[in-house]
Amino acid sequence: MIHSPYVRKPVSVQRTMGLVLLALLPGIAAYAWKIGTGILVNLALATLAALLAEALVLWLRRRPVAIALGDLSAVVTAWLVALSLPSIAPWWLTISAVLVAIVAVKHLYGGLGQNPFNPAMVAYCTMIVAFPALMSQWPAPGQLDFASQLDLILGGARDLDAITGATALDALRTGLRADGASVGSVMQGSAFGLMGGREWEWVGLGYLVGGLFLLATRIITWHMPVGFLGTLAAIAGVFWLIEPAHFASPLFHIASGGALLAAFFIVTDPVSGATTPRGKLVFAAGIALIVWLIRSFGAYPDGIAFAVLLMNMCVPLLDMKTQPRVFGHRDEAGEAGK
Repeated sequence: MIHSPYVRKPVSVQRTMGLVLLALLPGIAAYAWKIGTGILVNLALATLAALLAEALVLWLRRRPVAIALGDLSAVVTAWLVALSLPSIAPWWLTISAVLVAIVAVKHLYGGLGQNPFNPAMVAYCTMIVAFPALMSQWPAPGQLDFASQLDLILGGARDLDAITGATALDALRTGLRADGASVGSVMQGSAFGLMGGREWEWVGLGYLVGGLFLLATRIITWHMPVGFLGTLAAIAGVFWLIEPAHFASPLFHIASGGALLAAFFIVTDPVSGATTPRGKLVFAAGIALIVWLIRSFGAYPDGIAFAVLLMNMCVPLLDMKTQPRVFGHRDEAGEAGK
């Protein structure tokens, strides 16, 4: 239709969450293909734990269980938690992270739509602070078959020096600390591909395809993905042009780590993120700035989770200060000039 009135289909939580899950499938498929099928086991464990935790808490709160489980919000949280953790994380680590997200972050604040912080990112930060060694064990692409990954997930011996590898961000951060090292020399290592982490570029491409699907279906708006990726590329680009030996290129920052997953699936969380158009841009840009600072100067190789939580705290102020002007209302300057 060109002219109003416009008739829109009703938007339900179930439909929205279902489309988000559908959009995650290309990235999950690339993950299982290139990194390891162990991610499928952790996704299943996370989903089961999330549904059971959600049902138990709702029962304790005397809220309807079937309706809440059917809205798929717990499943989305579970998938984002599992995709943020190493694919060979032990089963209890994945379940613990999901319990933190569902019980402590979501329902402690009142349930769906009430949590001020991103549940998946709180769970990730909790796990990386509590179990840093386990959170650093990422499988080297192609080194482990499904049986080996399943054994590690279910509690097998974890002597992994020969079969795990540093992520591209971690390898770059560690390599630059050596005397005389430069970005170019460090990126000759086996952890790196054409643009980012070896084989992880395919996973990022899958998330990009899913993100474009969410934009096409209007589940998300362009503000946060563009604000996040654009700011990250701009900041990285400036420092890369000034000192390319010590700062990675914008393309590397976008293609490495969880940047593309964050841009379309984490930063865009409708509950814990900003809601106004300008607020969304500022919110996403702030996350990108903090991510680049942590990647370049911090103790952690990737700082997306910490950046998201820090900007979550700024959301009330952002929403208050970026409210669009009401149609027909003059600002104070206009009134003063009358």
